[in-house]
Amino acid sequence: MRVIFMGTPEFSVPALRAIAARHEVVAVYSQPPRAAGRGQKPRPSAVHRAAEELGIEVRTPLRLRDAADQADFASLQADVAVVVAYGLILPQPVLDAPRVGCLNIHASLLPRWRGAAPIHRAVMAGDAETGVAIMQMEAGLDTGPVLAEARTAIGAEETTADLHDRLAAMGADLVVDVLDRLPLPAVPQAAEGVTYAAKIDKAEARVDWTRPAAEVDRLIRGLSPFPGAWCEIAGERVKLLRSRVVEGQGVPGQVLAGFTVACGDGAVEVLEAQRSGKKPMTTDELLRGWGLPARLN
Repeated sequence: MRVIFMGTPEFSVPALRAIAARHEVVAVYSQPPRAAGRGQKPRPSAVHRAAEELGIEVRTPLRLRDAADQADFASLQADVAVVVAYGLILPQPVLDAPRVGCLNIHASLLPRWRGAAPIHRAVMAGDAETGVAIMQMEAGLDTGPVLAEARTAIGAEETTADLHDRLAAMGADLVVDVLDRLPLPAVPQAAEGVTYAAKIDKAEARVDWTRPAAEVDRLIRGLSPFPGAWCEIAGERVKLLRSRVVEGQGVPGQVLAGFTVACGDGAVEVLEAQRSGKKPMTTDELLRGWGLPARLN
């Protein structure tokens, strides 16, 4: 098939590589390079770099609402467009241009967790399972009918980073299978059970030790690695990256042993953390030569 691929972050790369191995990717659309690093030089997206490695033309329009951009898109005469965390809203002329429309790989079991941060929100909510869905795109936000889905359990100590990588691989396998079997019946999403995965606000990231241990643990794992849940230790902001719920009781914020901290109900053991300006470290590495106060803020 003639495929247009539209994606930007690392999550999208496995799908691009899998599709390019089986179909003709006539162009890749990605967000324009952004200033990054110490020199603030423009840096191409992960998808942009992967496409160049594969020798595929990359297009980086600022938007797709201009008639000229829409004409360029239509001129590719694609059979299908595959969209994976692209970052731009697709207007109706773009959705209608490919012969069988635009398919989206979404990292949740729709209609749960429509929106921007489905992996973070699934972990933070304590969902037992999640997955990926291949959806026929329409004008609404993740409202289109579903062609296929794959499910996976969320581990008790799994972080967003862990789940991100597994879902990216699952999405790549599933979309290739869908492309090989098109046309497929599209099943409308259920009207019940709709939830929205709002974009993560950094204001959510500070740990409140008065909350139940299960909630604190899910916050730490759900925001790892970005933006990273954090607490203040001796005036320094420390990111907490891995944790688990353990037995223990005390005043909220009280350090019970090692890096085990009492919460409003129960306790959380921090397994990995990152001090300001340093690399992530295990608890053993972190506490070597650095003692914690009796209570954390």
